[in-house]
Amino acid sequence: MSAEPLLDVKDLKVHFPVGKRFFSRTRRYVYAVNGISLTLDKGETLGIVGESGCGKTTAGMAVLNLVDPTAGKITFRGKDISNRSLLSNAERLALRKEMQIIFQDPYSSLNPRSSLNQILDVPMRIHGGYTPGERKDRIAYLLEKVGLSPEQGSRYPHEFSGGQRQRIGIARALSLDPVLIIGDEPVSALDVSIQAQIINLLLDLQEEFDLSYIIIAHDLAVVEHISDRIAVMYLGKVVETAPYADLYTNPRHPYTQALLSAIPVADPRINRNRIILSGDVPSPRRPPSGCAFHPRCPRKFDGCDQIEPQLGPVGDAHQVACHLY
Repeated sequence: MSAEPLLDVKDLKVHFPVGKRFFSRTRRYVYAVNGISLTLDKGETLGIVGESGCGKTTAGMAVLNLVDPTAGKITFRGKDISNRSLLSNAERLALRKEMQIIFQDPYSSLNPRSSLNQILDVPMRIHGGYTPGERKDRIAYLLEKVGLSPEQGSRYPHEFSGGQRQRIGIARALSLDPVLIIGDEPVSALDVSIQAQIINLLLDLQEEFDLSYIIIAHDLAVVEHISDRIAVMYLGKVVETAPYADLYTNPRHPYTQALLSAIPVADPRINRNRIILSGDVPSPRRPPSGCAFHPRCPRKFDGCDQIEPQLGPVGDAHQVACHLY
């Protein structure tokens, strides 16, 4: 691990205005991300998990400089990139080259009117630095690396399966030699048998190209096989973070315990005690006072609804935000 992290996120907040109530001067907000801190070292994979609507994708968009943070600081390679307006066009373009994304939906993320060659050629033309011959050779090289044939370059997205389309998305993300790739639910739209192939491909590419990953998912079973560390988010906040082995063998937060209990087990002889959470996820417009999880927590006690817990150490590199600890 390097002394200075590749990415350092401190107290990140992303609040979206949603207008005012009638006759009210107070503006309302959706508190999508409400104060999270994360680090990512070079060559490391960080998994971010949580239910839909917890803010994990918005956090990824903020890191990619696609969404302006309301507050907090994002440092990439030692440079503050929190405010897009303070970056020059050249700096923003260079940042786009170093940070790429793999989208969730392999169908809508590809231009249906462009061939495979055109899809992979566009990023290299925009950023420059490649001759037409070099771009052609690199496209063939990337297609082979993701398990496709260069002869398929003239075909269009509708001629490929879902798994093949996601391989195209991975090749596009690699086209500019990035150092950080954010995968926004990169396998959730694929069949289970194809998911394992894509995860193994990502692991192979990480080793070969010395990549760092942030993998966003709602399925803890998916990130288990690819992550070095995992951060669990709930309603805009990180409630637990730990090395993957520690999190799966010794989860501390009641929310993490409930998520792990929901992972299906193939062996019918294993009887897993399923933790059923009551109620629905509260609205990010009106997050609860105190601990955001307390309305659904099976282990809440007096004070949970009044005092907000902070992330604190409960072991080696293991942190949890819960009054139980």
